[in-house]
Amino acid sequence: MSATMKAGAAPRKGAVRVADIDPALLQALSRGELETVNLVECLALDQVQLLATVFPDLSEKAQQAARQAGALGILKRMAAMGELLLQELGEQGIARCREHGVDTVRGWACFMIAAREGLDLQARLEAMQALADDAHFGVREWAWLALRPHVMDALDEAMVLLARWTASPSPRLRRFACEALRPRGVWCAHIAGLKRDPQKALPILVALRADEAVYVQDSVANWLNDAGKTRPDWVRGLCAQWLQDSPCQATRRIVERALRNLK
Repeated sequence: MSATMKAGAAPRKGAVRVADIDPALLQALSRGELETVNLVECLALDQVQLLATVFPDLSEKAQQAARQAGALGILKRMAAMGELLLQELGEQGIARCREHGVDTVRGWACFMIAAREGLDLQARLEAMQALADDAHFGVREWAWLALRPHVMDALDEAMVLLARWTASPSPRLRRFACEALRPRGVWCAHIAGLKRDPQKALPILVALRADEAVYVQDSVANWLNDAGKTRPDWVRGLCAQWLQDSPCQATRRIVERALRNLK
């Protein structure tokens, strides 16, 4: 088996529970012979084994740190793996991980970029762009999750920089611009300022309100659904305005999903 699917092969369907993953398949995932196809597989594979397979020459100190990281929750585990790889391999390790054929290894590159010292937010976003535009769903999620703390630390700057990404020809990058700023998000700290004042994100939201990509539409709708938990009247008013100003199918779909918990 290889990390990429053979031409003409039918897409593999992932298990819905960790317990349902075939042991041989789980071993293949943990040895870096296959990419994951869903979140269940991302959570189930043995990152300590994967690290030892991809980087067999790591120091004993790094191996010990990896074993300790293996007991952490998934987000802290990914971050710890990225940090230890950066310490062990330096910046050249980022390139090695970035170009690897397995999604989890490329995910480590995301957290290595986040762990680098001396970079401003613009430089981090530039370094992360290719990973944010990765073909694999998991890498794209690790990209925004890894940069989320830096986005929160420089929120006003992040708004300006990410607003530029809303004009990208890539729907993955347009979605990143929205997802990285969700008021609540998933597996990450909330952004209190956006929960309280969601209108600060209007330059990004308005730019994407009629996006043709369902992938982006879902992110915008989820952003507004987040905001609706603290500012429901603001979300209702914005959606009504959007339907008046931009009554296209994309906007209608976003509004319907955004208001799903406010009806």
